Amino acid sequence: LVPQGLSMDASKKVDLKIIIIGALGVGKTSLLHQYVHKTFYEDYRTTLGASILTKVLAVDNTPLKLQIWDTGGQERFRSMVSTFYKGSDGCVLAFDVTDRESFESLDNWRDDFLEKVIPKEQDFPMVVLGNKIDICDRQVPKEIASAWCKEKDIPYFEVSAKNNINVAEAFETLAKQALTTYKGIFESYLTDSIKLTPNDKPKKSCC
Repeated sequence: LVPQGLSMDASKKVDLKIIIIGALGVGKTSLLHQYVHKTFYEDYRTTLGASILTKVLAVDNTPLKLQIWDTGGQERFRSMVSTFYKGSDGCVLAFDVTDRESFESLDNWRDDFLEKVIPKEQDFPMVVLGNKIDICDRQVPKEIASAWCKEKDIPYFEVSAKNNINVAEAFETLAKQALTTYKGIFESYLTDSIKLTPNDKPKKSCC
């Protein structure tokens, strides 16, 4: 990620790419539609590859344009989905609290993402969403999911795409993390540019 231009103007819109990954059927598309369109999307067609939704918001007085990539969770699409990781500024890991396997697969999804994302940073901006808390048939206790996230230092949110519980809060937390990281990269990029300047002076000709 190389920032464009050489001034971090708070009034300038920052474009950030966010990707949501996780097992098939955890409600990734529903979560995104709830966040972006404030509607519950109850269409069970599987996402093939990826689709993109856009959300504009302000974080710390900085206007952000989030380009959110919704990805397919089917195992046979895993290699295709991983090609969409590149250039991401933040990642949402989603699972279904009524589906133990979707929670157990989080390690694989996270490892696969961190292995392929550039730059490789263990503290990459990430949040975990435990979806479908509106359903009674729970298989993943909150304590277990929280402990997994705490161990990896990732914020955890219990959410419901259907009832719009904690969805905006989760995405806005990630947006804030991603913006902080973006600004940090921007500032180090500027510092490096300034350090290089003295060495760029033209050599005096002897003639």
